[in-house]
Amino acid sequence: MSQNPARHLADAAEHVRAFHHASHTTATDWENPGDSYTALGSLTRLTGMLEQAVRQSVWPVLDTFERGRIRIEGGGHPDRAVRELVAARDEAMAAAAALSAAVQRMHTATGPMRLDTSGPEFADEGAHRA
Repeated sequence: MSQNPARHLADAAEHVRAFHHASHTTATDWENPGDSYTALGSLTRLTGMLEQAVRQSVWPVLDTFERGRIRIEGGGHPDRAVRELVAARDEAMAAAAALSAAVQRMHTATGPMRLDTSGPEFADEGAHRA
């Protein structure tokens, strides 16, 4: 049985929300530059897909419009509404591409970052007593 494609976007939004809740403070498993690098790698993948998702999300409207089957509630003009939709889609696609490029730069910038373990708080107990 096929699932409505919009459901996949709803699921993705829920996963992003879960990330927000899980990452709002640092903890033992969320405290090192490597953790950010891993998260940014996943975010790079996600943002890299946004442009295509935006483009494809309006295909049902455009297909319906091409068949002359769009009706605007309140008596509006389908041509005008679809022109506005396409203009907004194009802006969103450009913004998605810019976001993807910026997140990729963030990911690249965190690549060489490591936790400095040279301080006394990282010394093992035996060496600390000596």
